[in-house]
Amino acid sequence: MDFIQQISELLSKETGLAKKELYNLITIPPDPKLGDYSFPCFKLGKNPHQEAENIQKKIVIPLFLSQIKVVGAYLNFFLNQSYLAKLVLTKIHKEKKKYGSSQENKIIVVEFCGPNTNKPLHLGHLRNMALGQAMYNLLSFLGNQVHPVNIVNDRGIHICQSMIAYQKWGNNQQPDKKGDHFVGDYYVLFSKKSKEDEHLKAEAQEMLVKWEFGDKDILKLWKKMNQWVISGFKQTYQRFGIKFEKEYFESQYFEKGKELVLAGLNKKIFERDQQGSIIAALEKYDLPNKVLLREDNTSVYITQDIYLAQLRYQDFHYDQLIYVVASEQQLHFKQLFKILEMLNQPYAQNLYHLSYGLVNLPTGRMKSREGTVVDADDIMDEISSLAEKEVKSRYTNLSEIELKKRAEFISLGAIKFFMLKTDSVKDIIFNPEESLSFEGETGPYLQYTHARADSILRKAGKKVTTKVDFNNLNPEEFELIKKLHEFPEILLKSEKDYKLHHITNYLIKLSQGFNEFYHKYPVISDQEQSMAIRLLIVDSVRQVLEIGLTILGITAPKEM
Repeated sequence: MDFIQQISELLSKETGLAKKELYNLITIPPDPKLGDYSFPCFKLGKNPHQEAENIQKKIVIPLFLSQIKVVGAYLNFFLNQSYLAKLVLTKIHKEKKKYGSSQENKIIVVEFCGPNTNKPLHLGHLRNMALGQAMYNLLSFLGNQVHPVNIVNDRGIHICQSMIAYQKWGNNQQPDKKGDHFVGDYYVLFSKKSKEDEHLKAEAQEMLVKWEFGDKDILKLWKKMNQWVISGFKQTYQRFGIKFEKEYFESQYFEKGKELVLAGLNKKIFERDQQGSIIAALEKYDLPNKVLLREDNTSVYITQDIYLAQLRYQDFHYDQLIYVVASEQQLHFKQLFKILEMLNQPYAQNLYHLSYGLVNLPTGRMKSREGTVVDADDIMDEISSLAEKEVKSRYTNLSEIELKKRAEFISLGAIKFFMLKTDSVKDIIFNPEESLSFEGETGPYLQYTHARADSILRKAGKKVTTKVDFNNLNPEEFELIKKLHEFPEILLKSEKDYKLHHITNYLIKLSQGFNEFYHKYPVISDQEQSMAIRLLIVDSVRQVLEIGLTILGITAPKEM
């Protein structure tokens, strides 16, 4: 039940104000002693205190409220605690893993990852994949038909730079390490060598032109090195829990993008600049003009993006396409969306750029060319190793298999939560030790709280039932129940705002409230009535934590 909506309807009858206006005016008081919801009466007349008293006398208190009090110019509403407890806890117990779900039934494509095949996935990709997978999970949970897709940037000047370096200094060597790492070493090598020899950059540009015109030797080398990288990517995806429904390869579609650009030129939607490049004139839309095809007829990223938006519409007939791409590309997507509008595409208004900030290290910004990037595989290995030491210090009798299993799901939970807990538009500094803490605002803290709730239920050894006494709740119990009631609203807010940190913040507050409750009140006792309601609360918290963690792509363990 949306209590703000219900209160808005009560007030609308007595004030004549629109429900929507009232809904936006109702707030939650800073102190629970003042009530659960509050309505300021300043708009109702010169004497808001008197207006508040007049309304209070008129309203017949409904079942979901226990009282309505006037405090100064405010009308404060107190929820009926037993009514709310029965409503929320019964609903969670009945719906279980579906609590908070919906049946929206939209077709949504979520594009994420988008790697280049000249280097391994890095720390920034982990934030991208965490966001993309969590958004896919959330939208699916809310009843949508969601298609996770990837765009692999497997052509272009950067790929040619790795190829040039391998061609000159690779000696036809086969990979002696994971394929994406092997090729990435040559990208770094090219950067170092090109500082000594400026002609290397021109050679890479020449190779790109030859590649686009189908040079057999260049294509053979390109296919071999690409396969090494893509094989490495698949291993990283699998470990991080990522699976794409479809992967699009830029090399297969850039020619189609060229055709659309040339067609747009013929229709005078696009034009040539003084250098002979085909451009979209966007200055009249307060955007910089954008090159769509270079003067030598080679493509740029936006060339294939124009076609891919159309192809995905043909593939999925989507209601919405969400691009999960770093904030560095904000201008790119503003230009892309405007260009698709200029081309009069039917889906042009249904595109969204889920922008996210950079992931930096405590030592500063990562740079691929200089080899200072932290690879995704390395960071997962490092944190898994740290987690293994932590688990081993806590549980000395675990088998080696169980030890590694726990270390892996704890480390992945730590990484994913750290990547999701901050508003995605902000840059973050990734600190491995901080992410792995079992205390504070971390993934392991949530996992530990879930495991604790599961442990309490096992130790109790009793079936959880809704046939309990919902009266006489203590403040901590009622606050927990109110927090559980918020969960469906939090999910919808996260969807509406494209902000997954609403969920992470919520789960932290729920866990903190639960641990405060657990430390203050015994759950397992000889007081049957209080034990029954508390077990129901524990099970409800456990269930909501499991749903929330699953949406975030994090394991909800029974034991830590």
